Amino acid sequence: MPDRDQTLHATETWFEQHGLTYFVPEMRGSVRDALRVRRTLPVLLAVVLVSLGGGIALAFVSDEVSAAPATLLSLVGLGALAYGLVRLHVGPILRWALGRTFGSLFRLLPMTTRALPLLLLAITFLFINTEVWQVASFLTVGQLWLVVVLFLFLGLAFLFVRLPEEVDKADDDLDDATLLEVCAGTPVESAAHELVDDDGPDPASYAEVQGYERWNLVLVLVVIQGVQVLLLTLSVFVFLLVFGSLIMSEGVMVSWLDTRESGLTVDLAKVSAFLSAFSGLYLTVSTVTDETYREQFFGDVMDELRRAVGVRAVYLALRDRPVTGAGRPAPPAPAG
Repeated sequence: MPDRDQTLHATETWFEQHGLTYFVPEMRGSVRDALRVRRTLPVLLAVVLVSLGGGIALAFVSDEVSAAPATLLSLVGLGALAYGLVRLHVGPILRWALGRTFGSLFRLLPMTTRALPLLLLAITFLFINTEVWQVASFLTVGQLWLVVVLFLFLGLAFLFVRLPEEVDKADDDLDDATLLEVCAGTPVESAAHELVDDDGPDPASYAEVQGYERWNLVLVLVVIQGVQVLLLTLSVFVFLLVFGSLIMSEGVMVSWLDTRESGLTVDLAKVSAFLSAFSGLYLTVSTVTDETYREQFFGDVMDELRRAVGVRAVYLALRDRPVTGAGRPAPPAPAG
């Protein structure tokens, strides 16, 4: 087996390259310090004050009260993202998850053919509903922005509540055979064979993922899931724009909204944005609660999570293994 320290270092590099930043002890300690109240509270107060000031100023200039909460929520979200990138080492997590998603866009087609037809059927009936057009078209820009932001936060909240259940499945039933399979082609491949064969600590006993490492896997799932839902939502938006420009004639617009505009209009954009945001929330819930959707959206990703859990188990077992004076793992003690 390669030198223990070299294997550990190579594994930590592998963790960072695969968006598993919090699996590295030094990174995890840095994140823990960055989340202490004395560090986060001043930043949180500053972000809230700036966001509140920006929201009030925008509401005053635009004469739309709804612009204030919409701006506040948007800027707080952006502030949290910036703090995560700068202090919480979220950058590698985002890079890997986004690369993983956009690197396999061809897999989006099966998801689209399975997820969109029924959704488009329901959305189409809502789209040609008079009341929906009247409600959405009379929304101001600030109100529509607030509705979209609320749908976004509701979707993210749902993912952060339900996705930990998916992560917990990744460390279930991790036996020695599965461990060797998932560690193949990783820096701990040879170490996994040696640890499984000797009489030392069973690496499978390190499989349970908790704390920051568990939330690292949750963040990976949230980003991948969020991007997939966003792409499908944009597909719905484009479809509604095209469909609406074809069927919403001047006579219909006069009857529904008392306006003679037709084609690609502001009202059409508002209705399309409103229904697309609603469909995004619907897809977010369905992909976690519906077995068919979940297999389509999470099948390949769960394999990646199981590999991460397996590599982590071997990494922790190797770290805890006693070493000799030469820096190599000590041989197992004789029985008896």
